[in-house]
Amino acid sequence: MDLGENVNTPTTRLLTLLNVSALKSRKRTRDEDSPAPEKLNKRKTVKLVEDVTLDPGPSMLCDRTNNGTDDEVLGGNEENDDVDPQDITSTYEQHYGPNTELASDASRSSVDQRRWTSSREKVGKLTTVFSLRNEDNIPPSKKLAKKTAISERLRGPFQTRQSKQSSDQKQIQDNLLSILSAHLDLYNPALSLEDHRSVRDAVALHALDHVTKKRRRVLKNNERLAHAKAASVSPPEDVQDQGFTRPSVLVLLPFRSSALAWLNALTTHTPSPAYQIENHSRFLSEYALPPDAVDKLAVAEPGTYPRDHVETFKGNVDDNFRLGIKLTRKSVKLFADFYGCDIIFASPLGLRMSIEKEKSADFLSSIEILVIDQMNALTMQNWEHVQYVLSHMNNLPKDSHDADFSRIKPWYLDGHSAYLRQSILLSPFEMPELRALFNTTLKNAAGKVRVEKIWPAIQVPESIDQTFVPFDCANPKDEPEKRFAYFTTQLLPKVLKSAVQSANTVIFIPSSFDFIRVHNHFRKQSSLSFTVLSEYSTNQDISRARETFFSGKKAFLLVSERFHFYRRYKIRGIRNLIFYGPPEHPQFFSEFLSFPFLDDGVEASDVMSKVIYSKYDKFRLERIVGTKGVKGLVEGLL
Repeated sequence: MDLGENVNTPTTRLLTLLNVSALKSRKRTRDEDSPAPEKLNKRKTVKLVEDVTLDPGPSMLCDRTNNGTDDEVLGGNEENDDVDPQDITSTYEQHYGPNTELASDASRSSVDQRRWTSSREKVGKLTTVFSLRNEDNIPPSKKLAKKTAISERLRGPFQTRQSKQSSDQKQIQDNLLSILSAHLDLYNPALSLEDHRSVRDAVALHALDHVTKKRRRVLKNNERLAHAKAASVSPPEDVQDQGFTRPSVLVLLPFRSSALAWLNALTTHTPSPAYQIENHSRFLSEYALPPDAVDKLAVAEPGTYPRDHVETFKGNVDDNFRLGIKLTRKSVKLFADFYGCDIIFASPLGLRMSIEKEKSADFLSSIEILVIDQMNALTMQNWEHVQYVLSHMNNLPKDSHDADFSRIKPWYLDGHSAYLRQSILLSPFEMPELRALFNTTLKNAAGKVRVEKIWPAIQVPESIDQTFVPFDCANPKDEPEKRFAYFTTQLLPKVLKSAVQSANTVIFIPSSFDFIRVHNHFRKQSSLSFTVLSEYSTNQDISRARETFFSGKKAFLLVSERFHFYRRYKIRGIRNLIFYGPPEHPQFFSEFLSFPFLDDGVEASDVMSKVIYSKYDKFRLERIVGTKGVKGLVEGLL
């Protein structure tokens, strides 16, 4: 057999990691015997409280790893802890315990071969689709966790706050927690603005509960090992309670303002004076707007800007950030080192830049809960960054990071942690990229749940000349070419032959790649009078384009969806609308149909709208014509 044949197998990589760890351990021993002078530029490593304790007591003993806990952990004293390391019946132990059946060969094989049984179930007010392994004989209703799955110390105050909410908000939170506490993957592409805050609070509670249980488990095992050492007896062997590195929760977000909202949600469950937020002033200075800054979205009169635009873009909208959060019994420590924190808030761009700079993503090797919020905004940024981060998660680390391998759970050592990771995906609507991620990338052997929504049709004045124009396409890979060919050879020539439709016409283009292609096509046609609005347009470009189009100096206006997502300008002078494809954001469709009526004397019969679509636009069409109406549009194309 070729010795270099399987150098990248998990076993080979793990053995290499163990060897490196052993060499470092021997080097540390030699260094202690003959200490060398410290280098001024030496890279600092995380030192935990136990590392500097000279004579640890039984409750303070800790391994010399970044998984080692503080002497105080979130939640209070351990005597009344409701999570026992030996409680094999708890949902936490059944999923994340060292001997969980979810990491078995049979479970992993079922996931890899996508042997799922799907069923539509009602969870309170939520209509959901459960996907469970064929071999999993437990009915979906029995999978759901009870309220007591959340630790009492967190559950009690949370229920007190719930009593002040509306019954609908409370029920939504309870429904979601019953799914999350069962450690099922959750994909909610039906998250409304009204429910976003309460859903965020529930997910933050679940993440906090997970970190609390994990850290208490480690502390209790530390204590058991300390007692065994003090009694000079063999140490217990069932102490596998850790991953390779400490961070266990990752929250991917589009903007710094999103991180601020999530921190507020997290600290709602850790209120002062019982808990202190360390480095909070620094956090506000970096993640909120400066004190003298005026947020025009936040202070504008209601109705000035669309509500979803205000909620998305108010505050600090920088998209390059990463934040480590460390939890202890009495504090929430912000700006913790990645290898010494429990939770990471980051944008995909910020995390990617960190990984590329450090040439390592080891801090993502032991993530057990992944949350991706505002996924519609992330797709408007750069979806490739999200894919890059996901490809670096739950891999065997390149370095040992002083891990105590005797404490690492077996399924981490076997390279199977991706089958135990819980993923929570939140978006206001469905998109092909999100469904593909949910269907093909997520591997949680416990199962997954997708929330469904019945979309109503957008109301359009009857007199508007509205046409949905289909084109045939048998392969999604050919779809961009087929769409462009149909537009340039059939639809556009007909429009140019009409004196009415070849003026005051906006062409709305959802995809940035399609926008560039159409823009280039128009530039090659010397007879076409047009201007453009894209995400790269400067304020001067925008003013010039809007003025020349409104005055009639330019007949066509090309608008990208990203431009409208970020800028949300009202455009006057429109009489004809051509949607190169249905907008991802359904509100954009109704907004553009309302723009012609900004001008005096315009009647509904003066407005024309055409929407080009294929069967692969089903999700976007559904949000415009409704769940019932979309069937009639795509039926003949299937």
